[in-house]
Order: sequence, then structure tokens, then C-alpha cells
Amino acid sequence: MSRATGASGGLLGAGAVISCPHGGRAATATASDSTVLMDGRPVVTAAHAYVVTGCPHTVDGVPEPCVSVRWTSGDTGVTAGGSPVLLDISAAECFTAAFVPQGPPVVQADRRKVTVR
Repeated sequence: MSRATGASGGLLGAGAVISCPHGGRAATATASDSTVLMDGRPVVTAAHAYVVTGCPHTVDGVPEPCVSVRWTSGDTGVTAGGSPVLLDISAAECFTAAFVPQGPPVVQADRRKVTVR
């Protein structure tokens, strides 16, 4: 197993508050079967799908809301249930229904930290 050098960030748990760049709320659309828990809630992995609701973004008066978030898990070397865990520094992008990139999500991670050396 390879490990990233010096990667650190907040471990994302089910209690993390995530929004699109326009203020819509992102939430996991898939249930977690992870046995790795943080404060009694499962940690979030790259296997989870996220949906965005309530995005008010428009382009020239036409609604173009964010509807999903795609995560690109880094090589932290840490997995849960066989999938890489997500950190608040993990790369991600919000997308419209037509898969137009809208920018990275805003992550307010839980207060736990993980460091990979």
C-alpha cells in the first residue's frame, strides 16, 4: 500500500457540512456500510455519491443549479470498507445536470483530524 507524504486534513464523517459554491446543500445519496465510525457516524469514502439541493445558481436568468459533487480521492493510503476515505482537502467538483463544472464544494469538516505520514 502506498502512502501520500505529508497529506493532512479533516476526516469527513457523515456529520460534515458540505455545500456547493452557491450555497446549495450537498448530502450523501448512498448509505454507508462502513464499520469505521467517527463519533458514532460512518466516515465518508470515495464510493459515496453526493447530491446537491437548493442551489440558486443562474446564468443569464436561466437556472443552472449544482446537482452533484464528484470527489477525487487522493492517495492517502487510508481506506474504509476498501474505498479511500475523504478528507476536507480531497479534490472535488460540483456539477450541473448537464455535467457542467461549477467549482469546488465548500467543506466544513467535523472536528477530528487525520494525518498520513
